[in-house]
Amino acid sequence: MMLMRTDPFRELDRLTQQVFGTAARPAAMPMDAWQEDGEFVVAFDLPGVKMDSLDLNVERNVLTVRAERQDPTQPNVELVAAERPRGVFSRQLILGDTLDTEKIKASYDQGVLTLRIPVAEQAKPRKIEIQTQQGQRQEIGT
Repeated sequence: MMLMRTDPFRELDRLTQQVFGTAARPAAMPMDAWQEDGEFVVAFDLPGVKMDSLDLNVERNVLTVRAERQDPTQPNVELVAAERPRGVFSRQLILGDTLDTEKIKASYDQGVLTLRIPVAEQAKPRKIEIQTQQGQRQEIGT
């Protein structure tokens, strides 16, 4: 015997999606972003995506991530449930001028695409030396 729980809001979400074409579930390419050790790190969850379907592109300060998740079923198979998003997904990030887009590193492990973008040297804080009238030197800054 199988225990079934009814959720009227889930059914409403499904109907809303059918009528308006909007998805009640999260984006197909959720991400986290943070700063760590002089780098900007972005991690995208892409379970079921093969590495050879990933495409990364940087043009000026716009980073585009493209991925394709294929339908795992054979033709002429009737799906009982189809909640996992499939097809081609893309996401664009606008990168600040303080990031060095020439040195982006990407890795893919267990369905997670991780990008590491270093902070540009000219954007890092630096000390500035100031001389006083008496010729003494003092460093000011961070």
